[in-house]
Amino acid sequence: MSKRKHLVAPSVLSADFAHLYDDIAMVNQSEADWFHIDIMDGVFVPNISFGFPVLASIAHYARKPLDVHLMITDPDKYIKQFKAAGADNITVHLEACTHLNRTVHAIKELGCTAGVAINPSTPVALLHEIVEDVDVVLIMSVNPGFGGQKFIETTYRKIRELRDLAAGRNDGLLIEIDGGISNHNALALLKAGADVLVAGNFIFAAKNPVHAIAELKRITPDLISM
Repeated sequence: MSKRKHLVAPSVLSADFAHLYDDIAMVNQSEADWFHIDIMDGVFVPNISFGFPVLASIAHYARKPLDVHLMITDPDKYIKQFKAAGADNITVHLEACTHLNRTVHAIKELGCTAGVAINPSTPVALLHEIVEDVDVVLIMSVNPGFGGQKFIETTYRKIRELRDLAAGRNDGLLIEIDGGISNHNALALLKAGADVLVAGNFIFAAKNPVHAIAELKRITPDLISM
């Protein structure tokens, strides 16, 4: 069976913040599908990225959906503000939510698609009770907090486990992978069952970022079977 067309989401965390408008325009003009935006609070992860004003500025110029990944504690306090700032998809971490089902449905009530992320050490089995309710599951393939890290090889097994878990319960689930993605592992990730590839350094550090995005997009789906 041929796999459905995959999505590519350039990670704004790896953009040149001194020329952020130029990088937004580049993504707009490219074959990319989403902007992936990491929000980090320095508590849930050991780094701080940016908040509502920067997100709203990106949303003002972006011509593609904003995939907002909240790596923050107590995300329930802020999801309305992230929606107001321009988020289209809001992904929260399983590890950060005391009442995950409530959080997921609150995101959907705002009119956003809802995602749940899991860290590399978090078992896929913990998604059993929520997998039917979410639109996206984001599997972290590096430890969250910083770009440019080495890809964790157990990610492939976790993708297959998640695809099995969702089978017959949420066949439309998008499996998103974030961390260490390049042209060297993209095909294997898609073969394992991934749908959305988040790429940062591979795109923004490339001599031709538009070409790098096209390279990830043009992996031939017909070669992939499930």
